[in-house]
Amino acid sequence: MKCGLEIHQRLDTGKLFCRCPSAIAEREPDFRFRRKLRASAGETGEVDFAARVEQEKEKEFHYEGFAESCCLVEADEEPPQEMNPEALRIVLGVAQQLHMEPFEQLHVMRKIVVDGSNTSGFQRTCLVAAGGYLETSRGRVRMSTVAVEEESAGIVSEEAHVKNYRLDRLGIPLIELATEPDIVDAEHCKEVAEKIGLMLRATGKVARGIGTIRQDVNVSTEDGARIEIKGAQELRMIPLYVEKEVLRQERLLGVVAEIRKRLGDSALKPKAVDLTPIFAKTQCGLIRKGIEAGGHVLGIKLEGHAGLLGRELIPGRRYGTELSDYAKSAGVKGIIHSDEDFDKYGISAQEDSAARKGLGAGEEDAYVMVVAQRGMAQRALQMVVERANVRVVPAETRKANPDGTSSYMRPLAGRSRMYPETDIPPIAVGKGMLEEAMAAAGGGLEEKERKLRGMLNPEMAGRMLKSRNLQLFEELVGAGAEPMLAASTLEQTLVEMRREGLELGRPREQLMELFAEYGNGLFVKAAIPEILRGMCRGKRAREAAEGLERIGGAELKRLVKEKGGDFGKIMREYRLRVDAKELKEAIGR
Repeated sequence: MKCGLEIHQRLDTGKLFCRCPSAIAEREPDFRFRRKLRASAGETGEVDFAARVEQEKEKEFHYEGFAESCCLVEADEEPPQEMNPEALRIVLGVAQQLHMEPFEQLHVMRKIVVDGSNTSGFQRTCLVAAGGYLETSRGRVRMSTVAVEEESAGIVSEEAHVKNYRLDRLGIPLIELATEPDIVDAEHCKEVAEKIGLMLRATGKVARGIGTIRQDVNVSTEDGARIEIKGAQELRMIPLYVEKEVLRQERLLGVVAEIRKRLGDSALKPKAVDLTPIFAKTQCGLIRKGIEAGGHVLGIKLEGHAGLLGRELIPGRRYGTELSDYAKSAGVKGIIHSDEDFDKYGISAQEDSAARKGLGAGEEDAYVMVVAQRGMAQRALQMVVERANVRVVPAETRKANPDGTSSYMRPLAGRSRMYPETDIPPIAVGKGMLEEAMAAAGGGLEEKERKLRGMLNPEMAGRMLKSRNLQLFEELVGAGAEPMLAASTLEQTLVEMRREGLELGRPREQLMELFAEYGNGLFVKAAIPEILRGMCRGKRAREAAEGLERIGGAELKRLVKEKGGDFGKIMREYRLRVDAKELKEAIGR
């Protein structure tokens, strides 16, 4: 097995080629428009195969935009502005931390993308540095490249011939880091992804939240092919993607060997047959609804494939699933094949027999059916035949599924999808820019860890280094909050509150206010969870602290005298209003 990673991390710096903020809207859009895209030739003069396949789907793309975060650049109605200098500084700084060699002159390129995720039909990307390495517990992993590029538009929904996108995400800077295939196994892959993620978060300039960091896992096996699994978002799932992909390729090789044994190298040349009359009175709800909607039932015979379509590759996915994924790329919802349990569909034995007769399928043959509009059904079956004729493990881009499996998206893209961006001049990288970049990168992961261990205990320092709250923690401490109190509030108190169904609406602003009032002596540490509960319900810190104000000074002295200096009794009655250390000192005096 060989394995490598591509990591895409969104930067929180404003957009890359315009001055719009990198803010995601959560409201109705201000404007909408529609587009159709076509693939153009790249710098080599050829049209990229993956782009051509995407164009053949004949999709129409609908876009939604927002006044505060989208401009004419996102709509592809205006040339791009100069590259965001802060984003470039961060990328250069990270490159140097990974011992990479930045290029003396940077050139922005256009990467042809016609799936609708970019209104222009291409994504702007800029290669920044190459070479370098990352030290890991399993040895040194070489870094291949680091680039800065535009984030794609966010998909909202997809129908048969229409994809709907939102433009607020389009153009946000992404840092893209690619390793060489030096990762030795599934757990090592997770370690590499985690270490790079920590390094990126240490800059303090990365976006946080679901979808802001994505790992593309590249896996190949002996006699298999390189597979790019796109969109792995959870670290804990990465080993599962690797393990299941290795198993899928190994078992797929077994299927391929069996097909060669049965058919040799002869290619399948089946002709689509209209089976609609056979199912005119079917009890199968899926087929009946398709016919009622104006669709046709088309089928093809797969010679010598009996029993192979139902062969399991990984739990939950069979060889027939692989063919179905290709059919879905033509717009259909799936296929029905002869290795399935027809009882679950409501297909009778008589219908099965008639379909086999109509297709000329014998006992050693399998067959596939599709229910859709005639043109779409024909394209889907053509995709099935093309996939069935591939007698190797095909190199593909696959989508990461939530259960650790993956499904076919498109062929692997090649070099022919790249050509120069003529609207942006080259960027010279000098010594001064590199020095600024190292400073902007936040001093590196080791320096970040050293600082955390200097203000927190070892366990909390390690936890905070990996926390999504690291940047907020640093802001709170910078504003005067006690480090351990800030860390325990972020990593323990707020977690417990979420289990109660409570969440701060504006965490940064509310926590800044909370620790400012604590610093003013309004309340003691023990009262913070109760005050936070009030703030989750919309109260300001002072309002939430009513009845929980700190007892100190002369008032504490009177309380000590009144209770006879009984520490335990006072803490039982006033633990949310009295600081234990201060009480001990008062009793001592």
